[in-house]
Amino acid sequence: MRLVDSHSHFDAAEFDADRAAAHARALAAGVDVQIVPAVGAAGWPKLKAVCTLFPGLHPAYGLHPMYLADHRPEHLRQLRDWIERERPLAVGECGLDFFVAGLDADAQHACFDGQLRLAREFGLPVIVHARRAVDAVLAAIRRYPGLRGVVHSFSGSAEQAAQLHKLGFLLGIGGPVTFTRANRLRGIVASMPLEQLLLETDSPDQPGAAQRGQRNEPAHLLEVLDVIATLRNVPREEIASATSANARRLFAL
Repeated sequence: MRLVDSHSHFDAAEFDADRAAAHARALAAGVDVQIVPAVGAAGWPKLKAVCTLFPGLHPAYGLHPMYLADHRPEHLRQLRDWIERERPLAVGECGLDFFVAGLDADAQHACFDGQLRLAREFGLPVIVHARRAVDAVLAAIRRYPGLRGVVHSFSGSAEQAAQLHKLGFLLGIGGPVTFTRANRLRGIVASMPLEQLLLETDSPDQPGAAQRGQRNEPAHLLEVLDVIATLRNVPREEIASATSANARRLFAL
């Protein structure tokens, strides 16, 4: 099987000590492509360097809402320059987070909107973070008809998933679906259109049930794959083939 990890922070410091070994484990597991989104302007150069060093890694550049305190107005202008020069396959990670206390909602909206404008300008998909903010994200992307992308680590309702599907947005599903208590998410994943599904790890975060408390890594995408195949009662190869095709289509791989 050839798998695409549609959301991996493989440039994170947690991989500095054994990045090459982690990449080898990913390849051995069949994960030969990783989409690696940024979180802030300071990390763009390292992200570029990591993706240059390892085959199959593709960078996306953006400004993550959780790091709002680090973002400056000029970063949006710099992001435009990076996109124009580097030609990444997506804009992100961007979005809205209404879970973390102290994140100014207006500033988040302004930063997110600026990145949606850039994605439309350059014809790129967006990689969206939406924590307790799916309705607000829906409202934002509706202002940009034709925009495409993925809401990663989806945790919304079935109705929100359906609305995103109508807008052409895919859902990234990772470690949380492997926990038996995640009944709502499991129900959505069992019945959602297969063409809307992407696999992800969000490495080094959000490990699955088998790795609870440990660092997550792209090789663990197999656990997500197997749980989803079980939930949908189909062979794992069918999920692998469909989700890889979905990722390749969305990101023009």
